[in-house]
Amino acid sequence: MRATFTALLACLALLAAAPALPAAAQEEPSGTSYVTPFPEGDTYKLQAYGDAFADGLLIGLAESFAGDTRVQVSRKHRALSGIARADPDEELKTDEATRETFHIGVVMLGYYDRYHMRAGARDRLVLGSEEWKEEYGRRVDRLIKALKRRGLALYWVGQPIMRRYEVNDPAQMMNDIVRGKTYLNGIKFIDIQAHFADEGGNYAPYGPDITGKQRLLREADGALFTSAGNRKLAHFVEQEIKRDLASAKNERAIPLAGNEAEQKRLSALKPRTAPPAEPDASWKSTITPSKDAKPAPASRPAPADTSNEQKADNGRITLKSIGVGGREESVTIDIPRPAIPSAVIALVTRKESSDRPSQTGDVIADDVGGGLVVLNSITPGTAGPGSAIRRGAPSQTPYYHVLIKGERLPAKPGRADDFSWPKAVEPDVAVEPGPPARRLPRSSTPKTPPRS
Repeated sequence: MRATFTALLACLALLAAAPALPAAAQEEPSGTSYVTPFPEGDTYKLQAYGDAFADGLLIGLAESFAGDTRVQVSRKHRALSGIARADPDEELKTDEATRETFHIGVVMLGYYDRYHMRAGARDRLVLGSEEWKEEYGRRVDRLIKALKRRGLALYWVGQPIMRRYEVNDPAQMMNDIVRGKTYLNGIKFIDIQAHFADEGGNYAPYGPDITGKQRLLREADGALFTSAGNRKLAHFVEQEIKRDLASAKNERAIPLAGNEAEQKRLSALKPRTAPPAEPDASWKSTITPSKDAKPAPASRPAPADTSNEQKADNGRITLKSIGVGGREESVTIDIPRPAIPSAVIALVTRKESSDRPSQTGDVIADDVGGGLVVLNSITPGTAGPGSAIRRGAPSQTPYYHVLIKGERLPAKPGRADDFSWPKAVEPDVAVEPGPPARRLPRSSTPKTPPRS
């Protein structure tokens, strides 16, 4: 009883402390977009973090978003010499107090991480060992969490394929570690391996730029990018960011996505429709109905055109097979076809415009109600020399007879699908008269001479 009473008091204490939560935390929007839908000043600020890779990537991003007023790219990247050094956490703490507010963060590093690490004064972790991988993963995890605490939407760009194998192997190892940590922390990892490699997946210094021209994309060291390579690298990051910005814009259009202040701002942006203007009062006294005037008859809807309507018609086919005991069995299957109203026929034979008819083979799909969807994609047309394409009724087309009614098209005589018997006799071909062929009697047939 004493334990139950103690647990009950603890629950009451938690319930009493719940209303004391700050109001700001309760009013934060719980959106589903990766980027916040309500940035300060309606402008997204982008910051790049990393080493020499991030320096070149920032130049490409500034060129990519040059004409986009939604994104403001920082002119200088936040330099990080690497996370394999002795004190990687100190670099982010230097500007902790005076940092600027950013909404999007792009991380790309690893150029200076291809070295051994020191976990302490005497412990030395060899590059590529299991201890080195575990320590590198912990440091990547701490860096991601430190940046996420600043409210950034993070995009971590992986390292490209390198020219030398002693440089490429550590880079791919770091990509595997970072890929797993980004997945666990809920941020996006942008893999650029296939975009800077040849068809066999090997290192390629040349390749197509964003315009499709063959350009030099990699520097002489086989690791960094040229100006054209940085612009192409930024293109793939730009695609991910703009996709998330579009998702944030869709969420921003929902009135209940923000707090009360944001809802007021959205209400002010909605277009106002003017109320319908009332007719002038002077017209009310001048327009009077005449006594002799008869009331106008009520307009009746025009009768529907049923001239082209196709009535219901059920088809029937018989399938023959050999059953048990060698006996021939036949099964009759009914194929019901519902009636086709004239509105449907007008739909499948309609024209796209008054001056240009639909081309043969156009796909037309429309819901006509009652759970029916009309598809017309094989309707053939007949055209003569100098005449426009004309469409016939759907019930007269070959695909309608075969696929819907289940009928078999008549085979042409002599074709592969002509199974009629006896075969039709082809007309004799007129030939020029000549001397009659000479026939030899049976007795005069030459025989094989005997062997000697």
